[in-house]
Amino acid sequence: TTTMNNLRNSVRLIGNLGNNPEVKELTSGKKLAKFSLATTEKYKDADGNQVSETQWHNIIIWGRQADFAQKYLEKGNEIVVEGKLINRNYTDKDGIKKYITEINANEILKTGNKKNT
Repeated sequence: TTTMNNLRNSVRLIGNLGNNPEVKELTSGKKLAKFSLATTEKYKDADGNQVSETQWHNIIIWGRQADFAQKYLEKGNEIVVEGKLINRNYTDKDGIKKYITEINANEILKTGNKKNT
């Protein structure tokens, strides 16, 4: 059942980076990398027309994987991300509550493909 528990909140995405990773070192010494990832699905609609639909995902990754992202990843790279969904909220400076969904990545793998930008 350990394997099944690990799958309860498990996400795998293959997509292209929308920006270069933004890396921060926290006061605790931990390193964090953030970037956006675009996944694109192509399908035919009811009229037989080819449709391309892109979703954007916020990715965060910690530690050695953040180092990897900083050294080797750049906008347009195709990567595989594995991790879990995190939903959080905060109140902005105007007092408005904001909701964010992020993927807290455990692993990233660069495929070697790059989207033409």
